[in-house]
Amino acid sequence: MRKYSILLLALVLLTLASCKKWLNLTPESQVAAQDLFKTQEGFEEALNGVYTRCGQGDIYGQELTCGLPDVLAQDYSLSTINDPLSYLQSADFNYTDANFLNRENNLWSGLYNAVVNCNLILANVDQQKSIFTGNDYALIKGEALALRAYLHFDALRLFAPSYASNSSAPAIPYVTTYSNKVTSLSTVSTVVKDVIADLLQAKAILAPADSIRNADYIVGYPSDPAQTETSSSDLFEQNRRHRMNYFAVCGELARAYLFEGDYPDALSNALEVINAKKFPWTNQADFLNATPALQDLILYKELVFGWYIPWQTPSLQSLFQSGTGGLFLLPADAQFIYEANGVGGEDLRYKEWMQVSVSGAVQLMKYRMNPSVTPNDPTANICPQMAPAIRLSEMYYIAAECSFDQSPSTALGYLNTVRAQRGIGNPLTDSTKTQFLTDLLKDARKEFFGEGQIFYMYKRLNTSIVGSSGIIIPPSDSIFVLPLPINETEFGG
Repeated sequence: MRKYSILLLALVLLTLASCKKWLNLTPESQVAAQDLFKTQEGFEEALNGVYTRCGQGDIYGQELTCGLPDVLAQDYSLSTINDPLSYLQSADFNYTDANFLNRENNLWSGLYNAVVNCNLILANVDQQKSIFTGNDYALIKGEALALRAYLHFDALRLFAPSYASNSSAPAIPYVTTYSNKVTSLSTVSTVVKDVIADLLQAKAILAPADSIRNADYIVGYPSDPAQTETSSSDLFEQNRRHRMNYFAVCGELARAYLFEGDYPDALSNALEVINAKKFPWTNQADFLNATPALQDLILYKELVFGWYIPWQTPSLQSLFQSGTGGLFLLPADAQFIYEANGVGGEDLRYKEWMQVSVSGAVQLMKYRMNPSVTPNDPTANICPQMAPAIRLSEMYYIAAECSFDQSPSTALGYLNTVRAQRGIGNPLTDSTKTQFLTDLLKDARKEFFGEGQIFYMYKRLNTSIVGSSGIIIPPSDSIFVLPLPINETEFGG
C-alpha cells in the first residue's frame, strides 16, 4: 500500500504541473492560474479545458473509446503477422508487455490529470460564487463533480476487481482535493460510494439549472430547424449533450448503481433518461442515407452524452479505414459477432458499420467523415464528430437487466425495443436469466462496437469473453483487472 501512495504522490505532482502548464498556455487569454478564477469566463475556460483534455487520444479521444478495452474484449482481428498497432500482446492479456504498459500508464495519467483539473475548479468555485450570472455556477460545479465521478469510475472499472468479485479489495485513489497530499487507495466499495455521492450532488445541483430538462429543449442535427441545442444566446449553455448534462448524470448513476448490484436505483435512473423522451431513436432514413454527407453513422440523436472530438476524427478514420494496417475484423469474425448468417442478417448495424475493404478487411465505418469534402474537414457531416459516452440504448439494456427478476416480459420488452430499432424484427422470448444475459451481451457487443464499453460488461457480470470464431476465454481477475502502474518513473518526468 505504501508504494502506491508514494507513486500517487509522484503522479499528483506531475498532474499539478501539467494542470498549471495547461492553464498558462491557454491560447485565448494566457491567463495565469491564480487569475483564471477571478471571472466567470475563466471558470468556463477551465471547464472547457477538462473536456478538451478528456478528448485527447490517450483517453476518450481514442484509447478508452475504441482502443484498449475493445482489444481486451477481443473485438478486433489480430495476429503475429498483422499487428501494426502493437495490440497483440494486450489481446493475449500480457500485462507485462512494454506496449501495454505504455498505454495503461498514459491513460492512467490522463484520467488523473483531468481529475486534478476538476478539483482545481471545485476548490475555487464556491468562494467565487458571487461572480456568476444565470445558471453558470450550477453548471460549472455540477459538471465538474460529475466529470470527477465519471473519470474515477472508469479508472475503477479498469484497475480494480468488480464489485461482485471483491468489493473490499484495494482499488484506486479517489482524489477530491487539489493539493500535493498523498491520497491512499480506497476499496472498491468505497470508490463506488464516492462516485455515487459526487453524482447525486451533481444531479441535485443541475436539476433546476440545466436547460436540457426544459420542454423546449429539442435535440437534433445542427441543420435541423426544429432543434434548439444551439439556440441559447449563451454559448456555454449550448449543446448540452456534449457535456455532463443532467441526464448524463442519471445515466452514469445507473451504471454505478448497477455495478454495485443496486437494481432499484439503477432502474430508476435509467428510466429517468428513457421516460424523459429527450433522445429519439435515429430515423432509419438518416442511418441508411445513401448520401454520405446526410448519413448519421454515430446515431447522434440517441447520445445522452458524448465527447466532442473533431480534432481526433481524421485519426479515428485512419485507424479503422487502413485495411489490415489499422483496427479491422476478418469477415468471419464480423459475421460471428453480428450473427450475420442468422438473425443478424437483418441488423442495420452490420450493414452500415461493417464494410469490406479492397484488402478484404472488414472496417468499422462508425467514425467515417463525409468523403465528398476535404478529408481533414470533420465539420461537413450531418452531425458533430463525437466519441459516444452514454447512449439511450444502454439505458434500455440497464433497464432490461434490472427488470428480469421481477418481470421477464418487461425486461425482454426493453431489449427487443433496441433490437427492433436496429432492424431485427424477430423478438426474443428467453425463459431463463442465463439465456437472457447471453442475448443481452450479444446485442450490447454489436451496439457498443468501437466504443469501449463491452469489456466492462463482461467484467461486471464475470462472464466469459467470446473471442474470434467463438473461442471462449474464461472469466478471471487475472484478465479483468489491469495492474496499477508500479514504477514512478513511468508517470513521466
